[in-house]
Amino acid sequence: MKNKSVRMLCAFSILPLLSTGGLAQVGESPVLGKEFVDDDEGYLTVYFDNDIFGGEDQDYTNGFRLSWISDDRNVEDLGPVQRVLRRFSGDPDSFAPFRSITGFEDPKKIRYNYGFSLTQLMFTPEDSYPSSQPEGQRRYAGWLGLGLSLHVKDDAVLNSIEFIIGTTGQNSLAENTQDFIHELKGSDKFNGWDDQIPNEITADLSFVQKRRADFLNMGIGNLRMDGLTEWGAHLGTFRTEAHLGGLVRVGFNLPPDFSDPRITSTAYSHRYFGTDGAYVGNWSVYTLFGAKLHGVAYDATLDGPVFHDFETGNKRTPLVAESFFGFGVRYRSVEVSYVHTWRTEEYREQDGISDFGSVAVRMRF
Repeated sequence: MKNKSVRMLCAFSILPLLSTGGLAQVGESPVLGKEFVDDDEGYLTVYFDNDIFGGEDQDYTNGFRLSWISDDRNVEDLGPVQRVLRRFSGDPDSFAPFRSITGFEDPKKIRYNYGFSLTQLMFTPEDSYPSSQPEGQRRYAGWLGLGLSLHVKDDAVLNSIEFIIGTTGQNSLAENTQDFIHELKGSDKFNGWDDQIPNEITADLSFVQKRRADFLNMGIGNLRMDGLTEWGAHLGTFRTEAHLGGLVRVGFNLPPDFSDPRITSTAYSHRYFGTDGAYVGNWSVYTLFGAKLHGVAYDATLDGPVFHDFETGNKRTPLVAESFFGFGVRYRSVEVSYVHTWRTEEYREQDGISDFGSVAVRMRF
């Protein structure tokens, strides 16, 4: 069985886990105009990725994510799953290794948010006509996951932990989703979904730490620039990887809801970092750019599911780099952004880089 040892390691390593403005008003700046204040209690974010923005329909072809995150809460407000996740958060109640690596300097400044997400990812070959997998192209694959998350932050650091239970195969409903979208567009359907990776339940734990990049905090009046650095790890039976990256924003009235601009594990909208300050003015306009480097040890869509002896016909690439550029517009508590991503080859048979667009709609209510 291909990569059997890596798959089993991913499976059994997750079992113990199952048993147990500016950057949110970074510094002071002159305020031109009236602040927009609301009494909302959380963020709802809808993400949509599609490679049609890059003029193709192949490889990572479509993604959808719905996420909600609460406003700041006390520890007493956390549910049972979030209380377990708290042990990995870096706060004073965490396991000692996590406190030493990801801990906070002043426990009195820590604030908590919790959230949930529903995510669907879809992968297809380039050639839509054959009823079986075209040789040298990506295997048909779909994944559907439900996530429960905890977000712990202070004035400079945000730690996000999400537990995701999901499924690959027909149960992911990827074929149904693609057929529906193609019917709306009036385009041809892909005929090889009977040859997709099989059904299998997945369990994953994702951790991401983001830090304010204070050296980027500058501006003139309400024209501001800010940014962050991030690193993270994802461990489980759908995907096991680590990443390192960063993000920069430049714009007018930068919104304090510094959001993940694309679909990722732990992609949510946040009030950065440990403040619940008001928006500056009714309008925001900004641009953003960033990059990430991923070290991938296991990917069910390329290596095949853990508990099935299934050959995908693809050989995963261990290092994947990506860059992205986009823009966003906010009116009061509604924000829309578009980001375009360029990603290096994820498997050896892939012919060149891939690119896709991401639309995100964020609402605070």
